Amino acid sequence: MNISTTSVPPATTYLKGYGPNGAVADPASKISPARMAQIDKTAKDYEAGFVGAMLESMFAGIKTDKMFGGGSGEDMYRSLMTQEYGKAVAERGTLGIADSIKSAMIKMQEVH
Repeated sequence: MNISTTSVPPATTYLKGYGPNGAVADPASKISPARMAQIDKTAKDYEAGFVGAMLESMFAGIKTDKMFGGGSGEDMYRSLMTQEYGKAVAERGTLGIADSIKSAMIKMQEVH
């Protein structure tokens, strides 16, 4: 049995959906590491803001217990809490919003 071997570059050099046969090189490789870090941070910041706003509206209907809290101070700190929750969710990457935004930003770099 004769098995021919071909040289196939590692999968990390291609975007999802591209293959080694006539494939287009990953456009991210043309972007500097500093620019990639900036794109990553921007995408995560956007996801954090989105999740924070989503949680803010979710917590808006929850009434506070008068015995242990309430007032304008709690409203202010609740907003800070939802922002931090948003940052934590974005860091974990469980929703995938930042990944989609990062991919779109990389494609935009390719065009311009």
